[in-house]
Amino acid sequence: MKSGIHPKYQKTTISCACGNSIETGSTRQNLKVEICSSCHPFYTGVKKVVDSAGRIELFQRKYKREK
Repeated sequence: MKSGIHPKYQKTTISCACGNSIETGSTRQNLKVEICSSCHPFYTGVKKVVDSAGRIELFQRKYKREK
């Protein structure tokens, strides 16, 4: 393999919005995610609505039909 063309692989921390953090290896320094396996509805069995800054309301206002 050629030397000097591969990114540096280092220990990194993945931080979730729920407060959970996981240490792993990556070429990136720090990662932030909104949902992880500790808070995802599929793994927890608890239904949770994830609305990214009112995107559903924006869509409904944009395509609202007149009755």
